[in-house]
Amino acid sequence: MAAGGDGTGNGMTVRRFQHGSRVPGWDEAADLEKDPSPVPEPATTEVPGDLRAQIDGYMARYPDRRSAVIPALAAAQRLHGWCSPEAMEQVASVMRLTPGYVASIATFYDMLETQPVGAHDVFVCTNISCSMRGADQVYEAMCEAVADDAAFNVRSFECLGACDLAPMASVDGVYVGPLEAGDVERIVEDVGAGRPVLPDKQLRCRPSADPHANERDFPAPTDTDGAHQVEAGAAVPAPDPERMAVGPEPEEPTGGEQPASDHGEHEPFIQPEKRQGKS
Repeated sequence: MAAGGDGTGNGMTVRRFQHGSRVPGWDEAADLEKDPSPVPEPATTEVPGDLRAQIDGYMARYPDRRSAVIPALAAAQRLHGWCSPEAMEQVASVMRLTPGYVASIATFYDMLETQPVGAHDVFVCTNISCSMRGADQVYEAMCEAVADDAAFNVRSFECLGACDLAPMASVDGVYVGPLEAGDVERIVEDVGAGRPVLPDKQLRCRPSADPHANERDFPAPTDTDGAHQVEAGAAVPAPDPERMAVGPEPEEPTGGEQPASDHGEHEPFIQPEKRQGKS
């Protein structure tokens, strides 16, 4: 039986959403006739000093310097606004890699932009949990609200890992939800005015079962006159990897007391003697 348009043999064509989160350039054929680009020469490749220092710092964290390509590209994107050919060549020069290798990483990951985009990222999750709760309508309303405003980079996203907030979005790295179509105009206004985006719906402001959860790396926002005060348009601060590696510092016992064990006031466990079997 001949297969139909959807590969099932029934001749039907399955409609595809045109706003899926495919990486730009995923279907662009490689130019096999083009000579491979060599590693850029440091003497002839201008790299801003701050960017070079950041990339060197990232490479120092890994035994294989190639492991630092993703954070290096993220740093270049913060500087240039996107992973432009110039940005990728700068990364390749500092890391002593070919531009082709760097480009293969940049074109694979969704959050590395290989085309110019707006300064404000609005990623609307349209995966199953969010979609069933109205995410597609939120996405369409967001696209209509920003229209041709070049300051916004609005995209649907496959999953942002916050199903309990469905439907939700990431606005400049800040998770907000559950969203309604009526929240869209306020998001645009808050971003344009530099205000905190939907403070009452931010993930970081939601109550937690553990009031001290992540308080070291993510300080809780203060509450003044009943209104959450958070940094305008800022993403959740990135935790310090050095501090995360060693874990929290143990608390010192006070008054000469021994720290309590996890098992309470129990007698120390004594290994019983092994039972001798019959010979």
